[in-house]
Amino acid sequence: MASKVLNVFYKDDDILMEAVKKVQSKNYRIEEVFCPFPVHGLDKLLKVKHTRLAITSFLYGLVGISVALTMMNYIMIIDWPQNIGGKPSFSLIENLPSFIPTAFEMTVFFAAHLMVITFYMRSKLWPFKKAENPDPRTTDDHFLMQVSVGNNDIQEVAEFLNTTGAVEIDLKK
Repeated sequence: MASKVLNVFYKDDDILMEAVKKVQSKNYRIEEVFCPFPVHGLDKLLKVKHTRLAITSFLYGLVGISVALTMMNYIMIIDWPQNIGGKPSFSLIENLPSFIPTAFEMTVFFAAHLMVITFYMRSKLWPFKKAENPDPRTTDDHFLMQVSVGNNDIQEVAEFLNTTGAVEIDLKK
């Protein structure tokens, strides 16, 4: 049987932050918090793990620069070498200074585009996906904290949450 969850609404981000501290001090489990805008410090309070997207961005940048250098080596040195401005194309190393702008652009291109794709896949934001927002007010002016009741009495948990400054409490549907 699934655990029951209470939806607790707040009107102010400062009240929400204090409520999170109080709920955690009572050892109730906070399932999720929905906010209309980013709340500074909330991720630290909820002990959200740091993202590894920066590591993937670096790896995608390495892929981009590898593709760029391989492409330029094949096109400008192997397949169609040209003497441009008195600079013969005998090796990649000799012509590397002229290849740097293109290599940089390809690095940024690969990192940016693959990061967007990775972010959407990791967030499960597929095209035409129905929104998973539990209440439309959380995109406007309300903050929603979902608290798991667990083995506790629902009435007892709701009474405690009322003392935290909640404007509305209801059982998750």
